[in-house]
Amino acid sequence: MFEEFKNAFQRHNNGHVQLILINVAVFVMMTVLRLVLTWTGGHDAFALIHDQFSIPPLIGDFVQRPWTMITYAFAHDLTGILHIFFNMLALYWFGRLFVEYLGSDKVIAVYVLGALAGAVAYLGVYNLVPYYAERFPVGMVGASAAVYAVVVAVATLLPDYTFFLLFLGPVRIKYIAAVYIVISLVGAIGANEGGNVAHLGGALIGFVYIKQLQAGNNWGRWITSILDWFRRLSSARRHVKVTYRKSGESRKGSPRPPSISQDEIDTILDKISDGGYESLTKEEKEKLFNASKK
Repeated sequence: MFEEFKNAFQRHNNGHVQLILINVAVFVMMTVLRLVLTWTGGHDAFALIHDQFSIPPLIGDFVQRPWTMITYAFAHDLTGILHIFFNMLALYWFGRLFVEYLGSDKVIAVYVLGALAGAVAYLGVYNLVPYYAERFPVGMVGASAAVYAVVVAVATLLPDYTFFLLFLGPVRIKYIAAVYIVISLVGAIGANEGGNVAHLGGALIGFVYIKQLQAGNNWGRWITSILDWFRRLSSARRHVKVTYRKSGESRKGSPRPPSISQDEIDTILDKISDGGYESLTKEEKEKLFNASKK
């Protein structure tokens, strides 16, 4: 299992699976801690650990643990499995489609942006809107706002793409996204009102992200840059080794493919990292193929 987990983080265009694995790993870890600490009388210790993942509704509490603006999006309700199950199912379906068209790094960027937007919406209503300011939930966990960002981003990019749903048949994803949004609007007053407001914040940033991307502005570029920095920090960058034959022809007597410099290969590899293999032009794919044969 550990090897499969490690391999999932080494494969290209696997960002949606990586996010799912992190969420599942945190869920399992927190569940085990909850069981062990509850059995051993350490309930207060577990509550302290859980607080490091749960974003508080009040600004005064939030400034004491600002990292929860991100960590809450990788934790889930531990009293049941349905919360994480449906979030990860939606993330897999829509995330796989997102990665196919825009690449792995961008799906991670949208996920993080959705988490941040959900946190801002959550904190905003509980500190600025009188109705919510009178109510004090214990805090919020869950990837729903981040998942909503991915769902709405894909629906904005490919509104007429069709999913085949059990009992319903073919449904365009723009209608699936619309149902998600309506459910959260209905729930913006009720038992999970803060969470549903956060969902709407995530949905909004998913829509805006794609519209800005289509206009030539990548709002998630800073997140991609941070990811690249961590990759360079954790391991040396892999290079494709290029050698050159002395003769002008291959061993079979056919003309030698045009040579390609290391700088060109590096540029192509950067493009794959940013947008996936399918983002390459036919000429770039041929260059990479020829270089791999040398």
